Amino acid sequence: MKQPKGFEKFANKKKAGTVKEQYRKERREEKNERSSAIDQRFDEKRKERSNQAETPKGHFPRNAPAPASKSGFKKSSTQAERSARYDASSDKPMRPVAPASGRSSTKRTAIPLEKNIAADNMSYRDRDPNLQSAGAQMPLNKYIAHCGICARRDAAALVKEGGVTVNGKPVTEPGFKVTDKDEIKLNGKRITISKNLVYILLNKPKDYITTTEDPQGRKTVLDLIKTATTERVYPIGRLDRNTSGVLLFTNDGDLAQTLSHPKHEVKKIYEVTLDRPLTKHDFDTIANGITLEDGFVTPDAMGYADPKDKTVIGIEIHSGRNRIVRRIFEHMKYDVRGLDRVMYAGLTKKNVTRGKWRFLNEREVRLLKHFNKSAKK
Repeated sequence: MKQPKGFEKFANKKKAGTVKEQYRKERREEKNERSSAIDQRFDEKRKERSNQAETPKGHFPRNAPAPASKSGFKKSSTQAERSARYDASSDKPMRPVAPASGRSSTKRTAIPLEKNIAADNMSYRDRDPNLQSAGAQMPLNKYIAHCGICARRDAAALVKEGGVTVNGKPVTEPGFKVTDKDEIKLNGKRITISKNLVYILLNKPKDYITTTEDPQGRKTVLDLIKTATTERVYPIGRLDRNTSGVLLFTNDGDLAQTLSHPKHEVKKIYEVTLDRPLTKHDFDTIANGITLEDGFVTPDAMGYADPKDKTVIGIEIHSGRNRIVRRIFEHMKYDVRGLDRVMYAGLTKKNVTRGKWRFLNEREVRLLKHFNKSAKK
């Protein structure tokens, strides 16, 4: 029996953990290849600089003056003189460069001592260029997203509703340019950009609403992470009330925009439990694509999670349409008894029990921000 395209990703896999481990292996191989290429390139550049810095013995007369630089100024003849230079623009002493100890050295650009120390103490959360440039202009909806209120597209809707004022005047254009010096209020409350970026992964259980607040008083996903941070974070994307699995929270507006926008095609893997076994005919129909009320949709990969239990299906999909996985199987007259998202943008719920959360580490954040770029290479 011929297997449909993408089936091999799930076929003969008894546990979702095996699928995730294979995916992580592929990601590690890609990362190792990139690292090797980068290291090789840096080695070549270091050799080039080393060759250029080496001066042949006896090339200059013993008492000859030091050659002039390209700018026409003579180089200092001693380490002490080099260490005593001042930055003409800031009048701040430079950090002295350690002696070469017989090794060939490369040219280094002197950095003001205070700036150098500040850079050493800067965490990766503070290196966002959008947050560093004080006074830089940005669209109003982007400013609201950086305040940790919501994603950029949701912020555009808030602006259009008329609840935002800039310096006391109502603004309804999401692209209106503002700076951090402007007084911006949302529903009468002033908001400011959050410089402490937070990234949280939650293993969402059932019976929780994916929203920041619910008028009906039902339990929300923010109730599960209320002790995680004092920063105002919001969920990236949505999971239905009866859907469990990986859900991300952040106050990083740019990352939320990247992961939630359809053009980036972020991959998600779901484990679907049906009320009855999925037949071969229906399996092939779904794998080849079906037409729903809002358009045509095709899974990226699909297969039985356990060949002996054909009520449990693994499906990988990048579409972000509302309730897309449930609607696919409901269209084929199946009742979805359970839906669990086991992977989102390369992140899994490994070692995170249901209803618990954890912070993403620096490496995960870095990979998450470049996830789509590396996946397309």
